Amino acid sequence: MKIALMDSGIGLLAAAAATRRLRPDADLVLSSDPDGMPWGPRTPAGITERARAVARAAAGLRPDALIVACNTASVHALAALRAELEPGIPVIGTVPAIKPAAAAGGRVAIWATPATTGSPYQRGLIRDFAAGARVTEVPCPGLADAVEHGDEEAVARTVAAAAALTPADVTDVVLGCTHYELVEESIRAALAARTAGAELVYHGSAEAVAVQALRRIGLEPAPDLPRTGGLTVLHSGRTSALPDAALRYAEGRLLADRQQVHQH
Repeated sequence: MKIALMDSGIGLLAAAAATRRLRPDADLVLSSDPDGMPWGPRTPAGITERARAVARAAAGLRPDALIVACNTASVHALAALRAELEPGIPVIGTVPAIKPAAAAGGRVAIWATPATTGSPYQRGLIRDFAAGARVTEVPCPGLADAVEHGDEEAVARTVAAAAALTPADVTDVVLGCTHYELVEESIRAALAARTAGAELVYHGSAEAVAVQALRRIGLEPAPDLPRTGGLTVLHSGRTSALPDAALRYAEGRLLADRQQVHQH
């Protein structure tokens, strides 16, 4: 069994680590695009073009499923990727976990990139799934880039700025960019200070998309299996290794000790 994940950068680590924990026997392919990142400032057509190239590189290794572990690519390129690869390769997109966050009827904060915050896409999700909740959209300029480069000082600064925009009475926090899940502990610490230590519920998408990928190929989570799955890394289509920045995060370190080089 082989599951591929794609993103512009290391935001895919959270979903990859979740997949590794749920199925230690799965071979993983991580396909990213250091040559073309960041994708956020590109036009929708430009994002789709880069996403297609990254997906094709992964598809060349014949995975059983492909996770689009990127909110931006899921918004703009998911339909095109499915049209090209399905039904041969199931394609699973990433959607911010707004629906489960709003289900309890509390006050929801959605942390997302500036491009996503206030976008018709996110506003549509709020309208469809959070009509009964109080929702605050929190833009997080620079946070994804800080995470991508493993810049702890910049992470702390950008997290603090976003925390200052988050209502003190918030009950649920949606991590609306896959990069943010890598620094969830930093976000928790900043918001604990902001909300006087109130017990907040955090909603990421990594485990949900991993479970959905397994479901699409007819498998159940089996976290107790022996860890036999390998890891292949592609950078803009080239065989590579996990970048140094990835090893700054627990998710990257979890994956690193099973890395294999795939020649093709």
